[in-house]
Amino acid sequence: MADKVRVLVVGLGNMGASHASAYHRNDGFEIVGLMSRSMKSREIPAELQGYPLFEDYDTALAEAKPDAVSINSWPDTHADFALRAFAAGCHVFMEKPIATNIKDAQKVVDAAKVANRKLVLGYILRVHPSWITFIEKGRELGKPLVMRLNLNQQSSGDAWHWHKNLIDSLIPIVDCGVHYVDVMCQLTGAKPVRVHGIGVKLWDDAAKQNYGHLHVTFDDGSVGWYEAGWGPMMSEEAFFVKDVIGPKGAVSITANNSARGNDVEMSDSADIDRHTKTDAIRIHHAEVGPDKKFTKPDEILSMEDEPDHQELCDREQDLFLRAIREDLDLTDSMESAVNSLRIVLAAEQSILEERAITLE
Repeated sequence: MADKVRVLVVGLGNMGASHASAYHRNDGFEIVGLMSRSMKSREIPAELQGYPLFEDYDTALAEAKPDAVSINSWPDTHADFALRAFAAGCHVFMEKPIATNIKDAQKVVDAAKVANRKLVLGYILRVHPSWITFIEKGRELGKPLVMRLNLNQQSSGDAWHWHKNLIDSLIPIVDCGVHYVDVMCQLTGAKPVRVHGIGVKLWDDAAKQNYGHLHVTFDDGSVGWYEAGWGPMMSEEAFFVKDVIGPKGAVSITANNSARGNDVEMSDSADIDRHTKTDAIRIHHAEVGPDKKFTKPDEILSMEDEPDHQELCDREQDLFLRAIREDLDLTDSMESAVNSLRIVLAAEQSILEERAITLE
């Protein structure tokens, strides 16, 4: 039996706790430390109690001697933590985004290659069976494609604090946008050539603009938009739009977005399980007969048995373990992470400079 991979988990927020749970239950990993700058004041989940705790990253690396580091901290720490992990000879799992600028993102990828260590990025939709199906069916629609995606989140309770703190690092269309422009790139297989963004600050307590919209044009003629907003003022209507349209029809992810009562602290839009949840995939066929009526009815693919958020995190860590043990080639996924970041940062630049950005 292969030796267990000794892993240091950095960050115990929403994603960090889920990934730590995945390591805890995976026989291929051994958690050798949990690190957070506020670890002494943090409540440790029951299943994770008993592991060594650290509040300093360098101390954790030196004393825990991990084979791998799982980086789930605030986005503006990602690149620095990853570079130090590679320098210590560790493999890295990193929550998105890979960095907050392209220069640092490329440094991380280059460091992984030089160290001959694995770098797995937390692009959770890439291990999600429903989204894999969505992309496969979308590719059958012909070209060009029109892609419409959003994820707006209403901020209250714990989500108020998460969103406010995240905006200190990245605006919403950058932080969450990397997932969805990555989906666009997979759907088209084309090169993004132009990006345009708009944004506005509606939330006095947030450091930056809390609403944004980006448009991407690809070299095959395809176009796509992504919308994201966080804040207590965000609407619960139309917060989950996921569809792609082509000459042959359309493919849409449908979610059961029911109204909530006033006694629920966290909105559906901020519920992390809803961010990846699909109730069904609807496939519309555009072909019409001589009478100009559709020749095929819409197909509904039920996704009721899809994995939940924790199961998806488990899948990501299964991939991380396989990448280490089987020496998987991760070149494509690393380059895709840099590419998706380049697109969303171009949207932010477009907002600041009030012009469309041409990508090289």
